[in-house]
Amino acid sequence: MENTNNTTHISSKATHFTIQKVDSPKLLKQFIDFPHDLYAGDPCYVPELYMSQEALLNRKKSPFFQHSIAEYFLAKDAAGKVLGRIAAIRNNNYIEFTKENAGFFGFFDVIEDYAVAQGLLDTACDWLRQQGLQRVLGPCNFSTNETCGILLENFEEPPYILTTYNAPYYNEYVSRYGFEKEVDLLSYMLRSENMSEKTGALADMLEERLKRSGITIRTINMKKFSEEVDRFLPIYNNSWNENLGFVPMTEAEIRQMGQDLKLGIDPDLVFFAEKEGKTIGIALAVPNLNEIFIKIPRGRLFPTGIFKFLFGRKSVKSIRIVALGILPEYRKSGLDMCFYTKIYRNSYAKGIHYGEASWILENNDLMNRAILSIGGQMFRKHRIYQKYL
Repeated sequence: MENTNNTTHISSKATHFTIQKVDSPKLLKQFIDFPHDLYAGDPCYVPELYMSQEALLNRKKSPFFQHSIAEYFLAKDAAGKVLGRIAAIRNNNYIEFTKENAGFFGFFDVIEDYAVAQGLLDTACDWLRQQGLQRVLGPCNFSTNETCGILLENFEEPPYILTTYNAPYYNEYVSRYGFEKEVDLLSYMLRSENMSEKTGALADMLEERLKRSGITIRTINMKKFSEEVDRFLPIYNNSWNENLGFVPMTEAEIRQMGQDLKLGIDPDLVFFAEKEGKTIGIALAVPNLNEIFIKIPRGRLFPTGIFKFLFGRKSVKSIRIVALGILPEYRKSGLDMCFYTKIYRNSYAKGIHYGEASWILENNDLMNRAILSIGGQMFRKHRIYQKYL
């Protein structure tokens, strides 16, 4: 192994390649575009929108870099062809919140060559050690607030919006490197025909009981979108704070997420529960725009992708329940079932008969039981790994 400037030269029996630090706009573009080349021809691959990825990764634009740091690396062969990518992440808000001296790896993609994967993981782990960190979790892009996890099963269907996709060998490579399971993230399929009349009647009864307690449920007001985002943030930070890998979101981060989702939001699928004017729970379901993005080459909206997006939104046939959060003191009130039922019914009225509810931690018994009780069927699983440095 030899270091020259920002490049590390690595040789193996199978491959000679270099690890290069991403330190220019040109290299960042290569970093973002690599998965498009890796999965070219894969009918299940959905490209991320370039403009969203660039805004997330660009140190001058992304609110993540207001409080934390990360370094990006590319693996390249002798001809300069990209073979893989990885990010090493020091999330200072995570360290402060958890009091754990841990970092993350993320944005991990690699050709089917273990030597290249090993080189990338070595580089990320070395950088994290230099930061004084003792454990690494991942993949997380940049935390569990963003896309995360390695797909373990169901490689035969395209991923839903804001979920990850990878080749099966990724799991073999990270395990071979010494990573161990930290937690699995479960995805459930919800179909309208699986919701029984009995379930709907129970949800109606629960909602009436909630009303008698002063709790009401309403849809989002898109004319006051900024104010609604303000109501969302404290619920998010107080509802998910016990989940593994959780990092409290800053106002700038939640607003970035809101802007990314705004064009795709269907106001009939976003709900707020309130008591005496105070928000106590939220449910966010969004149309599965991956049905459109899969048709947009290399994630570029311009010049022609924008038309596919604008004209394709009304033809989307599935949804994803992205977030459902309830303040701790109201979690056993039946509010979760009311949220799910409202999403079911409003989706059905629009001709949408199925969708995904994800991710739910495998140890979140309350939420897993709630989804199973309304006919959810677990159909996909992702894993977050950990390793001591």
